[in-house]
Amino acid sequence: MHRLNASARRLAARRVAGRWPPWWVACLVLAGVTAAAAEIEEARQFYQSGRYAETVALAEKEFHEQPYSEKWSLLLAQGLWTVGRYAEARAVVTNMLGQESRSIRLRWLAREVFASNGEPEKAGPMLREIIEWVSQWPSAYRDPADVVVYGRALLAAGVEPRLVLDRVFEAIKKADPDERNSYLAIGELALEKHDFALAAKSFQEGLGKLPADADLHYGLARAYAPSEPALMLASLETALKHNSNHVGALLLLTEHAIDAESYGEAEKSLDHVRTINPWHPEAWAYAAVLAQLQNQPDRERTAWEQALRFWRTNPRVPHLIGRKLSLKYRFSEGAAQQRQALQFDPRYLPAKEQLAQDLLRLGEDDEGWRLAEEVRQQDAYNVTALNLVTLRDTMARFGTMTNRHFVVRMTPREQRLYGPQALALLEQARDRLGAKYGLEVKSPVHVEVFPEQKDFAVRTFGMPENHGYLGVCFGRVVTANSPAARPGRPFNWQAMLWHEFCHVVTLQLTHNKMPRWLSEGLSVYEERQANPAWGEQLSPAYRGMILGGELTPVARLSAAFLAPASARHLQFAYYQSSLVVEFLVERFGLERLTAILRDLGQGSDINAAITKHTAPMPEFERDFQAYARRTAHQLGPGLDWDKPPADALPAGNDGSAWEVWAKAHPTNFWVLTQQGQRLIEAKQWTEAKPVLQRLVDLYPHSVGADGAWSMLASAHRALGETNEERRALGRWAEQDDAATGAYLRLMELGNAAGDWQAVVQNARRYLAVNPLVPVPYRFLAHAARQLNDTRAAIESGRALLELDPPNPAEVHFQLAQQLRRAGDTEARRHLLLALEEAPRYRNALQLLLELERERISTAARSAARGGSEP
Repeated sequence: MHRLNASARRLAARRVAGRWPPWWVACLVLAGVTAAAAEIEEARQFYQSGRYAETVALAEKEFHEQPYSEKWSLLLAQGLWTVGRYAEARAVVTNMLGQESRSIRLRWLAREVFASNGEPEKAGPMLREIIEWVSQWPSAYRDPADVVVYGRALLAAGVEPRLVLDRVFEAIKKADPDERNSYLAIGELALEKHDFALAAKSFQEGLGKLPADADLHYGLARAYAPSEPALMLASLETALKHNSNHVGALLLLTEHAIDAESYGEAEKSLDHVRTINPWHPEAWAYAAVLAQLQNQPDRERTAWEQALRFWRTNPRVPHLIGRKLSLKYRFSEGAAQQRQALQFDPRYLPAKEQLAQDLLRLGEDDEGWRLAEEVRQQDAYNVTALNLVTLRDTMARFGTMTNRHFVVRMTPREQRLYGPQALALLEQARDRLGAKYGLEVKSPVHVEVFPEQKDFAVRTFGMPENHGYLGVCFGRVVTANSPAARPGRPFNWQAMLWHEFCHVVTLQLTHNKMPRWLSEGLSVYEERQANPAWGEQLSPAYRGMILGGELTPVARLSAAFLAPASARHLQFAYYQSSLVVEFLVERFGLERLTAILRDLGQGSDINAAITKHTAPMPEFERDFQAYARRTAHQLGPGLDWDKPPADALPAGNDGSAWEVWAKAHPTNFWVLTQQGQRLIEAKQWTEAKPVLQRLVDLYPHSVGADGAWSMLASAHRALGETNEERRALGRWAEQDDAATGAYLRLMELGNAAGDWQAVVQNARRYLAVNPLVPVPYRFLAHAARQLNDTRAAIESGRALLELDPPNPAEVHFQLAQQLRRAGDTEARRHLLLALEEAPRYRNALQLLLELERERISTAARSAARGGSEP
């Protein structure tokens, strides 16, 4: 193609000399132009497919032949910059600028090239020239790629993003639907503003036009990254299929591997990047992160120096390092990196935004909120900053409870209902877990409880997306959902707080240097130690996963939390992690576990620490696998756990195959469960009892609303067998920490039988799940009065009044009675409130008269002793 271009030029010269007819010259020149266009397009395809060396070689050749060609100079500079030949890229850019080129695309690229060469101050003039020239000569810049560059320049200059999106990017997309840069620009703007749904939409639209575009697939992966790791990985795989050298995709894979604690895989991705660009600053920044996470200070210093080799004040480097350290819960180190980034460039808003979140997670609220406000004022379209500032205003209405060890913040109403119980539980956890692990917990610990899930998510992640967490611990700050945040999805808030406070202990003990699997496994394990009904329990599903070969190797267990195949697999990761801790403690002792934690705090690798204090990792892995399988086999050992074959499932046409299979497997778990369910649904209570009794005899842990104990209780109730019903419900309740249906029925039965202790026990169980409804308080207040527990009766009565009871006069009266017994002068006020609701309430009037007589009598005695007027 190059020869044809040269030939075309020679033919044009002959035309001037009169050697060729004019029409021949026109045809050959046109052929040369067409060939040149095809050649530049081929070179661009080289670049987009990752053939960077070939791109540079071809562009250099053509650039020397056509030194004034904007297209070739742009491609050459882009290629040189991509492979880390920064000085050469600068020379090309400077040469073209010196020729008074009016290319705005050149100036946009020059900004990045100058910065990479440590000259960020030269970016400002490039930006001004782009905006001024397009404003003065708009007709000269109608090419779609130029228009997109103009839009990006406007954004960089601080023009309102919505205006640029609507009037520039969307307009060019509508005018030229095949222009890839418009989809990229819209998606990148949405990513910058944390609008991941809009970003995904734009990249998907672009892929509809250009399905083989690696940049668009990479953009889609970034849009999925915060909430859909499996989709992110699929998009990265596709991007690398079309461009195996896509640096952005390789770095995002690196980030994912770091999150999964697969540090070897992260190193491989970085090695690949460095074969493309040995000086890529972000690659070296990730290398610095890896070095710090692996306690390799010399490597960390080397990586830091290499990352800043060409641009000594590049704020992106410390910002990236700090962001990743914060994602590893090393917020102090992360905050220090963000301060360094802001020292390099005080206007670098990503660092200020991240620093605000780091400080809030460290409990340094005043500065954190101030920085969030500054970011919002400087960028009105920063969604995270806006969310944080809005949350700050919401939290200003929260109530606060404090003591020497805790600062607990929640809404005033929830504080009055269960705040003291939450504070007492946290104190109990502090005493027990601190002593167990030999740690004096640094105080105060901040605990914030949110009645709106979106507020919890903003406080925790900066965005309102639901990540499925109940609570999160950052070390000295705990954020939690209140029971109000998850209507219809009950959970035990006491177990959740215990779980999170265990994180406080272990994170402080290890200085936040522990793998996720161990952190979560310890907290779930300690839940079960505190209450056998708390925490993840071995279930038929987990049994099948263990025996079916779905255990994750311990060395890779943290990765199981990142991209689980399903919600069940995520919960199984929590259970398996707790089982590893249980195995470690039973086999080697708590002292060895604590020694491992202390080694982690000194920077040790988890596998090295396990090997040092227990056994070599291959042996540890082998023995744990055996332990897990033994544990699984202990679940219902007398049951047949074989799954029915597909052709014998009860959904068959006539059910005959199922009946035959069931008869041949009389102790099969699935058979007994199916038979029990069918008989209950058919209200064949008598026939259901022996089936369900056999099932609970063989598998006593069958809990849940559809478990065997629940069905057996239903059968007993229908048959009027109250004592048997109570027994079945009791077995269910003692094993299930969120069985509100069982707790409520047990309260009713205990109340009818005058078993006040049972009423109190189940009312408190219910309140550990939902303290925001009146029913358990009514039962608790009544039982407390019967047991002469004045304090509990007063607390329950006050809680009932918070919940707007249908009979407030009666509640006020009963509360007044208990307050009178306690000698509390508040009794009179509650009597007056009862009479305000029901002026003819005779018992209240009578008690008021008694109080008045007592007051007059007391005053008279006081006057007689002191000689004053009554």
